[in-house]
Amino acid sequence: MSHAAARPSMGVLGLNGARDQFRLERYPASELLSPFIKHYWIVQWNLDHDEPYWQHVVPNPCANLVVEQGKTFFYGPGKEKFSYLLKGSGIVFGVKFRPGGLYPFVNRELSELTVKPVEVAAILGIDGSALEALVLAQPDDQRMIQVVDQLLAAKLPPYDDHITLVNQIIDYVAGNREVCKVEQVAREYDMNIRRLQRLFAKYVGVNPKSVIRLYRLQNAAEAMDLGQAQDLAWLSAELGYHDQAHFSKDFKAVIGRSPEQYLTGV
Repeated sequence: MSHAAARPSMGVLGLNGARDQFRLERYPASELLSPFIKHYWIVQWNLDHDEPYWQHVVPNPCANLVVEQGKTFFYGPGKEKFSYLLKGSGIVFGVKFRPGGLYPFVNRELSELTVKPVEVAAILGIDGSALEALVLAQPDDQRMIQVVDQLLAAKLPPYDDHITLVNQIIDYVAGNREVCKVEQVAREYDMNIRRLQRLFAKYVGVNPKSVIRLYRLQNAAEAMDLGQAQDLAWLSAELGYHDQAHFSKDFKAVIGRSPEQYLTGV
C-alpha cells in the first residue's frame, strides 16, 4: 500500500502521508447510477500490531451511504471536520452521492439528514445489519460494489434536473478560488440569495456559505499536505481571505487546529 505518488485527497487530511496499514480506494459507479453517484469508496485498515490513530476528513457537500458494522445509514453532508479513530482492523464501504444526487432517492430535504441519518430500510428495503452482512462479507472490492450497485439500481428514481444545476454551482465554487461570497454565486447564476439557499437546503443539505468555506479550507489543507504552502499570508490571500486572522479562525473552526499547528504537525 505505497503512497509514493501524491493523490487528490478529496478532503482526507494527511492522505499522502497515511500509514501503509491504511487503504482508501475509490471506484466509479455504473453508467446507470453515475448521474446520481460520484463514486464508491472503501476504507480498510489493519492496526492489530500498531497504535490506533485518528484519521481526519474535511467533508465535501455530498451525502453518503455508509456500510459499517452497527453504523449503516444514509448520512447528509457535514459542515466541519470529521474524525475517526482507527484501531484494530476493519473495513467500511461507502457510496458518495453527487451533490443533490441522494434527494430523488429519499424525497426529503437533505438538510434534515444533517441532523438525523436515514435508515437504509426506508430506501433500499433491507435493514442495516442485513446490508452489512451482505456487503462486508464479499471477498473483494468489485463484489461489494456489484451488490450495492444492484440494490441502488433496483430503486432508481427519475432524474431531477436540479441535480445538474447544483453540481454546476458547486463545480464553479470548487474551481474558482476567488469565489468567497454567496453574492458572487447568486450573480453568476442569476438568482436571488434566498432562492439559492432554498435550493441548497433541499438538494445539498448545507448552505452555500458553508460550501464555499469547506472548499477553501480543503484547498488550504491539501496545499499544506503537499508542501505547497509554507507562506500562510500568501495562502490566505490566494484563497480569497482579506486577512490572515480571518483565514486562521475559519481554518481552526473546521480543521480543529490553527494553520500553524497543521503545517508543523502539532
